[in-house]
Amino acid sequence: MDLKLKGKNGLVFGGSKGIGNGIANALAAEGVAVALVARTQGPLEAAASKINSSGGHAIGLTADLADWPSVEKAVNSARRELGPIDILINNSGGPPPSGVLGVKPEVWEAQFQAMVLVLFRITEMLLPEMRSRGFGRVLTVASSSVVEPIPSIGVSNTLRSAIVGWAKTLAGEVARDGVTVNTLLPGLIATDRALSLARTHAQRAGISEEESIRRPGTPAEFGAVAAFLASPLAAYVTGSLIRIDGGSIRSV
Repeated sequence: MDLKLKGKNGLVFGGSKGIGNGIANALAAEGVAVALVARTQGPLEAAASKINSSGGHAIGLTADLADWPSVEKAVNSARRELGPIDILINNSGGPPPSGVLGVKPEVWEAQFQAMVLVLFRITEMLLPEMRSRGFGRVLTVASSSVVEPIPSIGVSNTLRSAIVGWAKTLAGEVARDGVTVNTLLPGLIATDRALSLARTHAQRAGISEEESIRRPGTPAEFGAVAAFLASPLAAYVTGSLIRIDGGSIRSV
């Protein structure tokens, strides 16, 4: 299927590995020029080189979501090198495992800045151009925990839920301009962080890793869904929570 994405430009945070890299590869395969943003130069260069050697177009830009000046610089570099950004993939890391009792205020504040507020600011930077051109896609990677909270990641449960409310509200504000806003909810995708959390859960629950992990999804499978939602073919999908979880969430 031709997703009609050739010639579009995408900006993918966390694009050097895991879910972000799966999305970047899927977009590049459809003809999207992608700017990959991550903290570490080596993995970025390797990820961009792999896309370029396969006939795609990718650049790597270093930034830390906890450091706004570096993020702003990366966004502006992507626009300068690729042109106006059509597709934004908001993808932030998660905090260390914890509950919510006893979390210090300064931890809440720092994690809100790095996981939530920074995504709002990035989106605000890019929306004016998207709206003026009549096309834009904002996809934010959250977690299945916004539907079914996971006890071991209480800070993440809380803050990612704030993103859901923001994205739903924003979708209604920009829909008339041809911009869609959707939130992607990964279940257990085979990334280092997700598999580590699953192993920790297995140990605490007294079950085997096989029982806890079973069949994880792959970054490529996740990326394929994201690429469709980023395409003109998904123009009537907005303000939605898209579960990419293998059916692990048991609610309807």
